[in-house]
Amino acid sequence: MTNVDIDRSVAVLARTPLALDALLRDLPTEWTAVNEGPGTWSTSDIVSHLVHADRTNWMPRVRAIVQADAVGEFEPFDRYAFDAGTTPLGDRLTEFGRVRAASLDQWRALRLQPGDLARRGHHPALGIVTLSQLLATWVAHDLTHLHQISRVLAHQCRDHVGPWRSYLGVLHCGAHGTT
Repeated sequence: MTNVDIDRSVAVLARTPLALDALLRDLPTEWTAVNEGPGTWSTSDIVSHLVHADRTNWMPRVRAIVQADAVGEFEPFDRYAFDAGTTPLGDRLTEFGRVRAASLDQWRALRLQPGDLARRGHHPALGIVTLSQLLATWVAHDLTHLHQISRVLAHQCRDHVGPWRSYLGVLHCGAHGTT
């Protein structure tokens, strides 16, 4: 993608809940409750984080940019504020699907045009960012967590694949802490 394209970006964002649902729904807890070690997240944690981010990060920041006369101010986002709790993963996947659909409905209701992507916001840690950068980051964030989930699941097979380990790139991508 040479330039951020609204429709292409929304197409990925709309599919993330479907991809996660297809991969994770009804998997035994032995697959979904495991992480890669201290300071890392399980697939259940990741889904909870995605729900939290959709509720408190992406669209609030989009609205801060769109509703500002000049530069919209972003509220800080605590990426650890999610609560995985005891809610079954299937319920969290359903919730993510609902929350994401609502986020994209709100996005579409703004009727943003390509020219709007140059509008700016002020991130508390990064400084001035554009709506284009925020949208691209939202897409990359989803894809990062899809990769992370693949890695967390594959991590459980690493000691059992024998000589094929050298061919499996996901097993060579080290665990990334949540910081």
